[in-house]
Amino acid sequence: MLRSMYSGISGMKGFQTKLDVIGNNIANVNTYGFKKGRVIFKDMVSQQVSGASANTATRGGTNPRQVGLGSQLAAIDTMHTQGSTQTTYRPLDLAISGEGFFVVKDGNNSFVTRSGNFYLDIKGDLVTSDGLYVQKAGGGKINIPADAKSYSIGSDGKVVIVKADDSRDETQTIALAKFVNPDGLEKVGGNLFRATTNSGPMPQDNALTGPGTGGTGTLVAGTLEMSNVDLSEEFTEMIVAQRGFQANTRIITTSDEILQELVNLKR
Repeated sequence: MLRSMYSGISGMKGFQTKLDVIGNNIANVNTYGFKKGRVIFKDMVSQQVSGASANTATRGGTNPRQVGLGSQLAAIDTMHTQGSTQTTYRPLDLAISGEGFFVVKDGNNSFVTRSGNFYLDIKGDLVTSDGLYVQKAGGGKINIPADAKSYSIGSDGKVVIVKADDSRDETQTIALAKFVNPDGLEKVGGNLFRATTNSGPMPQDNALTGPGTGGTGTLVAGTLEMSNVDLSEEFTEMIVAQRGFQANTRIITTSDEILQELVNLKR
């Protein structure tokens, strides 16, 4: 069988994956804190027709002759570039200006997120839309009493609560975490990321720090970080992937026509 047919199949599989990633990016164009994906390809193993030869006293050296056998998936990257901020004027909407992540907990499981649309539960604890507890510097929940007159969150993450007796409580600070390799974080759904062996460990509760330390960045209250998906870029990549897929199908049909001609030699 012709090697070009299998090369075309490998190309089709790769562009199918690329279209899957593009489709997910477009689907999350309005998802707060979403980080887009990117597909990278690499060539597959090449078949050696003849190797290289060294030069001699009477003849020069020759280069190797190889036939490539298609392409394969090299990586699916998560692009952690900063998304633009949308002003909401809601005091519990927070955006991070920097490389940090909010730390949230589901039982004993810790996750991080860039989506800062937070809420208060019936006990006054700060939670995500799925009920995960937002962590404070040093570990633990952030609580705003029901009888508080007002509250605000500063760029340093400090939660300022004006109590019923007009006293101020500034003991709680929203924690941010930073990773050595944020590209190594694993998406687990729900706008959440989980630490992996290649991202660096999740900070322990007592090691959690507030914004402005260790390059985590600062908070912008009353705003949300939008998705970093660029629709014009995604549609352009979609066209490229579509044409690439079509070109690989043409390789297969052309190879099939050649095989048909070979079969027709015997009549």
